[in-house]
Amino acid sequence: MADILPFRALRYDLQRVFASQVVTQPYDKITPAMQERYYAASPYNLVRIILGRREPSDGPSNNVYTRAAACARQWRSAGILRQDSAPSVYAYSQTFTAPSGSSFERRGFIALGHMEDYSAKVVFRHEQTLSKPKADRLDLLRATRTHYEQLFLLYEDSGEIDSLLATSQTPTIDVADEYGVAHRVWQISDPAVIASVQEKMRDKKLVIADGHHRYETALNYRDECRTAAGAGSNPQASHEFVMMTLVNMNDPGLLVLPTHRVVHSLESFSVDEFQNASRTFFEVEEIDSAIDAARATALLRDRSRAGTALLAVTTSRALILHSPKAAGVQLLTGLSARQQALDVVQLHKCLLEGVLKLSEESIRNQQNLSYLRDASEALTQVRTGAANIAFLMNPCPVAQVRDVAFAGEVMPQKSTDFYPKLLSGLTAYALD
Repeated sequence: MADILPFRALRYDLQRVFASQVVTQPYDKITPAMQERYYAASPYNLVRIILGRREPSDGPSNNVYTRAAACARQWRSAGILRQDSAPSVYAYSQTFTAPSGSSFERRGFIALGHMEDYSAKVVFRHEQTLSKPKADRLDLLRATRTHYEQLFLLYEDSGEIDSLLATSQTPTIDVADEYGVAHRVWQISDPAVIASVQEKMRDKKLVIADGHHRYETALNYRDECRTAAGAGSNPQASHEFVMMTLVNMNDPGLLVLPTHRVVHSLESFSVDEFQNASRTFFEVEEIDSAIDAARATALLRDRSRAGTALLAVTTSRALILHSPKAAGVQLLTGLSARQQALDVVQLHKCLLEGVLKLSEESIRNQQNLSYLRDASEALTQVRTGAANIAFLMNPCPVAQVRDVAFAGEVMPQKSTDFYPKLLSGLTAYALD
């Protein structure tokens, strides 16, 4: 069962700072240019904690993690960060314009969730993780003993929980980010409302949408704390919980964008050889090589109604690949029918590995592969000679993510891009 708790969030005192100057995108979405911009925005910008600058003189006693902990202590001591007086859950709304131009609102709520090993079948993953990001986040968590960023998890109901949390009150936090997304948070401390939400959540299964590395980091830290406590370990201790934003997977504002693949720096590449080899696995149709991103997106969406559809673009060709052939099915032997039905799995196994001969390890390490949300940028990289070939894709439906996760399976990395991202700096969960 999903054990959800209210908590006394650690929050910026908005009488002392402007929210717009201290919040950030998630740490793994912060580019070097964004990091510099956040540093310049305010001496209290959260980037100093979640992704501080590394210095040439860094050592065991003075490094990015010790500086993060020092900032946190100083800000709490000065009252820049204050802990709410009442245990609460926090309704969270994001209003945004999608890349398509359509407007949406995504609703959820921030609370603590009891961490469970995947084997307990309460929390489910859908992606593999890498060891390096987890080591970094674990060092930060050890130093600060605070979860400063929310995990993004999905549950399923017909809207009852959002209805319980609906309010006409003025938002506690109201801030727009650099992408024009309006983030609004309402602190809800009514024990009766909280109890109703807890009861409704009790039988839910949770799917990690974003934050696989941080969830597994929190599990590792929990295990360290359990070992240190020995036989006296408390199942309700603070380290047994992590801060989550929970969103109904039936929410009409839950948007998944495609993540396109761009292959570069191949020792040799022939579009003719690629086209011929691809016919082993798919029907291949050549289309206008000058196709733009909007037409490509519309074409992919239209072709997806009949099943798998991928668009491969090089400097001189544009190819629609569809209708998988028996050879492709054979290449996917050993994978479940759920996995075989995924466009991203067919792309990775048949084209990246089967045709272009990229190894699983090189894909995992992104040696010849980059991932882009923007189809226009992917096309530009190919047409300017910066890449050999780009693969444009349709987004993965949420139902497929759910089914793969509940089956205990995982998808290739960067299979989903839930848009927009949760904003960091709205709430934090201090373990002490």
